[in-house]
Amino acid sequence: MTTMEWSKLLDLERLFLVSSSDKPRRPAYDQDADRITFSAPFRRLANKTQVHPLYDNDHIHHRLIHSVETASVGRSLGLEVGWWLEQEGKVAKGGQAIVAGLVHAACLAHDIGNPPFGHSGEAAIGAWFAERFDRGEGLFADREACFAEEFEAFEGNAQGFRIIAGLEMHRRGGMRLTHGTLGAFLKYPVTARTRQTIEARDSGLKKFGVFEAEREALETVAARTGLLAGDASASWWRRHPLVYLVEAADDICYNILDLEDAFTTGDLGYGDVAPLLSAVTGFSPKDDRGDTPQEKIAVLRAVAINRAFEACSTAFAENYDAIMSGQFAGALVSASAQAEAFATIEALASERIFTSPRKTELEVMGRNLVHRILDGVLPVLEALAEADFDEDRIDGYPRQLQRALGIDLRHARDPYSALHTMADYVSGMTDRYAVKIDRIMRG
Repeated sequence: MTTMEWSKLLDLERLFLVSSSDKPRRPAYDQDADRITFSAPFRRLANKTQVHPLYDNDHIHHRLIHSVETASVGRSLGLEVGWWLEQEGKVAKGGQAIVAGLVHAACLAHDIGNPPFGHSGEAAIGAWFAERFDRGEGLFADREACFAEEFEAFEGNAQGFRIIAGLEMHRRGGMRLTHGTLGAFLKYPVTARTRQTIEARDSGLKKFGVFEAEREALETVAARTGLLAGDASASWWRRHPLVYLVEAADDICYNILDLEDAFTTGDLGYGDVAPLLSAVTGFSPKDDRGDTPQEKIAVLRAVAINRAFEACSTAFAENYDAIMSGQFAGALVSASAQAEAFATIEALASERIFTSPRKTELEVMGRNLVHRILDGVLPVLEALAEADFDEDRIDGYPRQLQRALGIDLRHARDPYSALHTMADYVSGMTDRYAVKIDRIMRG
């Protein structure tokens, strides 16, 4: 059975750089983490929705705090699994630190492509593009050439890869992160068009993770890290093993911390949250210590995270052969001893948290706001197309609007890249900045 090799999976050379050897005094994966942390897209996560949009309570999670916490859990998972890999002789001495470092960096970046208003923002962007492609006018006339499927199901994972491997810092290669970090980030190593041909297969690729514009970067990362081709066409790849640790860290954090946030906002009571966390921790807080409900929930949350990451580390070892051969299509949380407890948490979240009145009202507002912004930006790109994509030839109101809104047109060279310019612009907004731009356009 063909399996992936850790000597390639942990590759520390940088994307599109001929020579970028690691420096022992400052490991490449730490440099990756620094590049992500100090980037503008990462900083903007501080004002992007995690679950509750535009909340005034400073204790509610936003995307930046979630990313930092996920990176913390991811590093712990990497240390645990890396230690096991070293003990089993599957990686060379020192491999534990590399595994933990790559997972940590990838976790920091895992939400960097998410638009304003969370997953409802993704849906809003996709719905707007779908409506325009249905009309089939102007920039939207050629579905095939514009890869309509990657706009109609706009995906934050793909936008994240576009940012770190294409847009941020360098025109070619983006942040120029290591192949190992990029491999660990690539939750779905497939483009939207290719995924249409494999959707019915047991691939584990529930979504697409790369736009056609970044195909070269995907192919390079897959080759350098030795990802297994999904089929004979070699147009998609099996997941990097460290993706499962990044995904597990995300699953642990959002499930457990969404409960704590719901308790903080009052959407769920102590009697709702404590039993769910106790099912993960294996104990219930005592009532004779004088602790407040908030303090009890905080203790349960901390222990639950620890129990969950231990369970996921064990699940990685138990499913090691399937993971390394690309045959594991599930999630570590679902394959762990905590699977039932997390399934119960997810069910309650779907029923009570994601349907709370305030959240629902703001998601409706956010959808309409995103659509108005895209409607307002479209004339700039239409004018650019009429000027044969020569930015210097745009004048009148479109030029005034482009300057007022700060729309970057450098990447728009044809209808396909022009549509990505629109998606880049709106998806890069914070929640509050989107509200501001909407107000400007409405006068």
